Amino acid sequence: MQLQDLLYGVAIKSLTGKPNQEVTGLAFDSRQVTENTLFFAIKGTVVDGHEYIVQTISAGASVIICETLPKETVSTVTYVEVENSSIALGIVASNFYGNPSTKLKLIGITGTNGKTTIATLLFQLFKGLGYHVGLISTVQNHINENIIPATHTTPNPIALNSLLQDMVNADCEYCFMEVSSHAVVQHRIAGLTFSGGVFSNITHDHLDFHQTFDNYLKAKKEFFDHLPKSSFALTNVDDKNGKVMLQNTKATKKTYALKQMADFKAKIIENKFSGLNLNIDDLDVYFKMVGSFNAYNLLAAYATAILLEQDKLEVLTILSTLAGAEGRFDYIVSKQGIIGIVDYAHTPDAVQNVLSTVANIRKGTEQVITVIGCGGDRDKTKRPIMAQVACDWSDKVILTSDNPRTEDPQIIINEMEKGVSPTNQRKTLSILDRKEAIKTACHLAKSGDIILIAGKGHEKYQEINGVRHHFDDKEVLTEQLNQIN
Repeated sequence: MQLQDLLYGVAIKSLTGKPNQEVTGLAFDSRQVTENTLFFAIKGTVVDGHEYIVQTISAGASVIICETLPKETVSTVTYVEVENSSIALGIVASNFYGNPSTKLKLIGITGTNGKTTIATLLFQLFKGLGYHVGLISTVQNHINENIIPATHTTPNPIALNSLLQDMVNADCEYCFMEVSSHAVVQHRIAGLTFSGGVFSNITHDHLDFHQTFDNYLKAKKEFFDHLPKSSFALTNVDDKNGKVMLQNTKATKKTYALKQMADFKAKIIENKFSGLNLNIDDLDVYFKMVGSFNAYNLLAAYATAILLEQDKLEVLTILSTLAGAEGRFDYIVSKQGIIGIVDYAHTPDAVQNVLSTVANIRKGTEQVITVIGCGGDRDKTKRPIMAQVACDWSDKVILTSDNPRTEDPQIIINEMEKGVSPTNQRKTLSILDRKEAIKTACHLAKSGDIILIAGKGHEKYQEINGVRHHFDDKEVLTEQLNQIN
């Protein structure tokens, strides 16, 4: 492909060399450069790609896109100077793969909690409606029935556009995609054309990356600011920042809510471990999913489908049969009658959502035992808050390791313990080993009690010192419950 075709839409400051240079591949990692590769020199938080320009030329790079031109240039190489290499990467990657996001209806879902569940519900729903569909999510990516492992909530622009092109080749008409705040700030979605955007909620998270809540809010809002006029922007107005998302968008503005007036409205009639009974748009429907947070997720999926001109009764009929995403309020009942719940909740708000759901369903005599940790190398400010929320809503709490990554897990637990009040200390244990913590919770439980294992959900690993070891919360919980006499 010729460079001049790839640069369509890129804001160029200067171009040195041949504009018709041949390009056969794209890379922003110098180790992936081969003959006739276009290399993007990106200034990252740890590594500056500009330092590897000479190395990539030796490996065969024919074009360099950079923010600062090197002092010495090679006559056979074309240099394109831009304001922001990350934005250029998104636009060029989209052009390289034939702008696949314009050939299907791409719907982006953003928010602190609920992204994965809403995206997964929509994927399952539209499959049920008979469409060819794609899914890009934290848990896994799908092209119809084909599963592609997910490494990031939102992939890098090259992987993302390649995946979207594969979806187009597989005749997908829709793709439902989680859009993380990191992806917006890092311009991973630059160059994509969205047919719609959905906002679930925003709470305390990712402040290790964004530094302030205001920056985090702006990152979410930026996604809606860039939606085209032809798209829709659907927001949860029960969230106090829901309307903020719509302030500058050119898209058609739509709202959903459980508590106030909105374009799409639902009311919880009944909430049990067996499921939810909701009134949606004046129709009573029974759903398999549990909890008020899932009422919002179901309503968001329903509203999105209606905005995509699907039949109301068909949509509700299929949604009523769906179980949502793996590791989201995923529960089992042991032979002794102990209820075990595995949930991805890893923010204070998400933990409170799950535990308040349990509180609304429990009869009052059961114990609620929560096993919870916090991830290493992530937002440290939420650690004491997570412990406090768990203690406030549980009868017993076991603080343990999550994914410590490169941090000392004992230090993480120590920081969580700062959120345990003197009155809550008597019901709190700290057990470093996660398996031992789950085992202890199971042995503390009696018939009817409820155990929540929070934080890791669908993950099948525990990351310690940069190494991922097999660890599945649901697998361990099931194994330990089965060992109780």
